[in-house]
Amino acid sequence: MPPHDKAKLFEKHTLPYLDPLYAYAHSLTGNGVEAEDLVQETFLKAFRAFDSFKDGTNLKAWLFRILKNTFINEFHQKKRFEEFGGNGSEDEAYEKLIAAQKTEAAQPNVEKDVFGGSFGDEVAQALDALPPEFRTAIYMADVEEMSYEEIAEVMEIPIGTVRSRIARGRKILQVRLRKYAKDAGYIKGGG
Repeated sequence: MPPHDKAKLFEKHTLPYLDPLYAYAHSLTGNGVEAEDLVQETFLKAFRAFDSFKDGTNLKAWLFRILKNTFINEFHQKKRFEEFGGNGSEDEAYEKLIAAQKTEAAQPNVEKDVFGGSFGDEVAQALDALPPEFRTAIYMADVEEMSYEEIAEVMEIPIGTVRSRIARGRKILQVRLRKYAKDAGYIKGGG
């Protein structure tokens, strides 16, 4: 395929995912500039590999997986791999890095940006307090409306783990938000 045709086809199919990819990148990096860099690197890698993308497979999941792997492999290693468990497994270091970024008060909060306009501060705080792996799974399911299969593909975990993380995350939210829901009139009585 001529480069010009490839670029047009790539743009047509991938640009609708720009905003969701940016929101996910922002949730990983906690920083707008780094999120933009991460999305740019993701699109560059996806464009280079676009010839190998198989029609009929899930483009959105493919792009999210490239973004996640780019974050792990490049940003994670370049910035703070040694500081956050460089001698442990890559997954442990990744989780520690995400947790550390979420606790840095100066960092913007994409979950609050995504959910905060629709809900009160209590909901945004409850979402922010979730463990990163639960928050990511809930974000992909409830905001991006990805199927459990898509989430499993992106996160590279079994579908049962996806179901578990979403169920456990929602249960944590339910417990944390019971008083808020009662005070707001969403539930009646002692429920």
